[in-house]
Amino acid sequence: MRTDLAAFIKDSPAGREADAILRKCVHCGFCAATCPTYQLLGDELDGPRGRIYLIKQVLEGHPATEKTQLHLDRCLTCRACETTCPSGVQYGRLLDIGRHLVDARVPRKLPAALLRRLLRAVIPQRARFALLLRLGQQLRALLPTALARKIPHRAAAGEWPQSRHARRMLVLDGCAQPSLSPATNAAAARVLDRLGITLERAAAAGCCGALSQHLDAQDEALDQMRRNVDVWWPAIDNGIEAIVMTASGCGVMVADYGRLLAHDPAYAEKAARVSALSKDISEIIASEIPVIKAMLAGHARHANVPISFHAPCTLQHGLGMKGRVEALLGELGFTLTGVADSHLCCGSAGTYSILQPALSQRLLANKIKALTAGKPAAIVTANIGCQSHLQSATALPVKHWIELLDARLA
Repeated sequence: MRTDLAAFIKDSPAGREADAILRKCVHCGFCAATCPTYQLLGDELDGPRGRIYLIKQVLEGHPATEKTQLHLDRCLTCRACETTCPSGVQYGRLLDIGRHLVDARVPRKLPAALLRRLLRAVIPQRARFALLLRLGQQLRALLPTALARKIPHRAAAGEWPQSRHARRMLVLDGCAQPSLSPATNAAAARVLDRLGITLERAAAAGCCGALSQHLDAQDEALDQMRRNVDVWWPAIDNGIEAIVMTASGCGVMVADYGRLLAHDPAYAEKAARVSALSKDISEIIASEIPVIKAMLAGHARHANVPISFHAPCTLQHGLGMKGRVEALLGELGFTLTGVADSHLCCGSAGTYSILQPALSQRLLANKIKALTAGKPAAIVTANIGCQSHLQSATALPVKHWIELLDARLA
């Protein structure tokens, strides 16, 4: 694609990055076939190719409008288009640049601006989020049905192993996950304990920064990244093997710390090290398959308990691990049902289900239909946002897949 960036951005780091990305796009349109919002709305401007054109216009000095902002807001940032693109266009990064430029030129109306500020003030703050969730759980019977469905019942985490092994890994607790699904990280700790690995927590670590990044509070996101690097660094210095991610949404973000902090001389090297150590829990389990199979020898195969796996966009498109967890679960003896259009987003997408509820609910209905078509006994996934979103629309239990493995090993 030919470009002619305006003087205000042409020679800036963001401008040079955006220009390189734009020049890779050949307008082939393959991305439209896998874009969830284009599939729903059929509008070229609600697909990757159209949004790239809108961003290009702004970069070249054309005025940004509320219409521009609307089409960019409707993007889920699922990055399915990146998986499809034959030219390797880094659409997600271009979208971050584009949204930042548009939001600087098109002030949001007060209600929308306040809602975004509220989301940033609550969800990334673990204690604040936990308190409000607990209040919602206590008042669930008094809440409107649509809202009550979104609030999970309280669940116990179970025991966190106290064993100390020579092999040590660190886990990101996350901001919302400890309250929404406390069993996830505890289950991961128990599984790793059986494998001779101690999973450690760093209590002072907080939100990975993804929520602020995608709500165009990029400086705030960078501060959250720096805080986590500082908190984790003593453990890194002390020889941990990996920083384990049990939420693929966080995993994508932490894997990107090195790039996002590359221009910060005080953090560039440390951030790159953090990104190199970041591993999805499935990568750890996959490396221990022979040991786990030996543990399971003689156990009844789970062939009679069909499970449906929802592959989060952050796992298959962001981390590039399409099909990996499904293959892992199959190798460990779980029977997975087929899921049509498994590449499409469930509609959770961070805060998307709150900011774009109508589109989100349409995507959710389609995803639940696909996940339940094979009549599974349960649905499993690999990201807390997807887990909570899916659970709001089905009576089937929805869990992180590591909980199934934990139960089987027990």
